[in-house]
Amino acid sequence: MDGQPTPDIVDRVRDIPVYRTSVERGHFPVLEKPEIARGFPGNWMTPRLARALEAGDAEYVLSTGTNHARMQIIRPPYFLLRSYYRLWSEHPDISATWHEGCRRVSLTTVLATEHVARVNAKKRGAEPDAVPDTVPALEERRLDDRTFYVNLRLDPALWERDETERMLAEMRTAAAAHPHGRYHLDCSAAHLAHLVRKARQFGLWDVFPRPASIIHAYEYAPRNVRHYLREHFDCPIVDLFGSTELGYLYYSDRNGRYRPWLEDMSVELIPVAPGSGIHSLIVTSVRNPYMPLVRYRSGDCVRTADGSPDPERIVSFCGREKELLPTPAGPVAQADLDERVADVSPRVFLHQLRTGGGTVCELAYTTFDGEPLDAAATAALEEAVTGLTGRRCTAAHREHLPIGKSGKYAWLATDA
Repeated sequence: MDGQPTPDIVDRVRDIPVYRTSVERGHFPVLEKPEIARGFPGNWMTPRLARALEAGDAEYVLSTGTNHARMQIIRPPYFLLRSYYRLWSEHPDISATWHEGCRRVSLTTVLATEHVARVNAKKRGAEPDAVPDTVPALEERRLDDRTFYVNLRLDPALWERDETERMLAEMRTAAAAHPHGRYHLDCSAAHLAHLVRKARQFGLWDVFPRPASIIHAYEYAPRNVRHYLREHFDCPIVDLFGSTELGYLYYSDRNGRYRPWLEDMSVELIPVAPGSGIHSLIVTSVRNPYMPLVRYRSGDCVRTADGSPDPERIVSFCGREKELLPTPAGPVAQADLDERVADVSPRVFLHQLRTGGGTVCELAYTTFDGEPLDAAATAALEEAVTGLTGRRCTAAHREHLPIGKSGKYAWLATDA
């Protein structure tokens, strides 16, 4: 598959300035993020888009970022939310909680919570950019009748007892709205793992309302974290893969197998380097009618079951292309390191690889129980990371690994 768009896709984008040269030449190269930003928004402007912006049917938003630059895009209001709701309502393992009318509690970055609070402030006529000094009331953090957000701190590792009690009480409010006490939990996997640990630390696990279904999205979920959640929750736990600009593309079933959800989309895979089993995800999508993306490099990397570029055989969304680590044996992705760590010990919670310009590195890690690994496990971890990276590794237990300013964790820290 060469990835070139079908004639009907070409007809849908021929009036968009960014694609005019490609239409004239009859060939669409891979669309890189700098091309999206160059001349924005004029490079996307059509009479239809101008009318949509004026009518409020389209809006400017920023993509989310971990340790890469955010990108301005144009999309319909609630584009990602509608994609989420549609997928939730159709997912074979959890659609029942949608159709029962279960409330959705979102436990993710504080930036997401603050965004909802600002939108609600704007609706009330208040200054939308003002972040209040007081804790926003639950109603100020409500996205719609179905969803509200609970996290009010950048770093979930620093949640105190009163914050933990408040979040659990708000989750019980969502459960109480259902005749059988059921609710749906939407989360970053790491945030939920932190909340489980805090609830147990503060003696609150008995009042933690058990969700009827869980979706984790927003960032890569480490294998040990996924296992930890399955140990603590007896309900379907689903992973979603998507982005601000594309919506959702793949979902996992309750057994961890990924399924495509590519309505109005197609996908191609390109190796990130000759001979590499890691592939760049290239997406053509007209799901967003105001900013259709043709052969767009999303920046995400995947691995397939057999190393081939077959999108039907994707088994892992393994990290970001800009965060690949060069090694003598080829590029290494976040999931590659994560697999090595999980193979050594299920006790490791968070980890970050710290490299410099030399031939050594440090793997800083935390554990679910707060205790360091024993000498044998530490040596095995160092050996595994050394073999993967080609750098002599020292493993160092930490009580705390700080989160990034985006509210997400960076797996790789490269010091000049």
